[in-house]
Amino acid sequence: MGFIFTKGDIFQTEGLRAYAHGANCAGAMDAGVSVAFKRRWPGMFDDYAARCADGRFHLGDVFVWTEGDETVYTMAIQEHWRQKARLAAFSKALRRVVELAQQAHIQRVGLPRIGAGPMGLDWLRVRSVVQEVGESTPVEIVVFEQFIRSKQAGT
Repeated sequence: MGFIFTKGDIFQTEGLRAYAHGANCAGAMDAGVSVAFKRRWPGMFDDYAARCADGRFHLGDVFVWTEGDETVYTMAIQEHWRQKARLAAFSKALRRVVELAQQAHIQRVGLPRIGAGPMGLDWLRVRSVVQEVGESTPVEIVVFEQFIRSKQAGT
């Protein structure tokens, strides 16, 4: 299917029930869009933090959390929150996300503008990886380059 770069509210997009986001391997989700993931799925955060604490989450890994009809892919792209994310880890993790989504018969996965905020990656390089991975998968990667609050989110 490929990839789409869009703007909007990742959590309020009709038909989107799978999401991926970048995380560190130190167990912290205290900056950027990760805070929204942590608040929305507190059980996911607890399991993620436990995996980090006991050394089960490494660069390039993907942790899958399913709750109800929603699936969250947490991608290990940063060793520690004090360090910059690694593009190679993002590439490996994104390839794993689309593989896992395909196995689960998930057709679309939404991503925020991943790695380009506090994680310090160059957005054009990240975008290039998304395009490369998207060209070789039937899973549609929907990247929200700009957050715009949904009208229904504020009601």
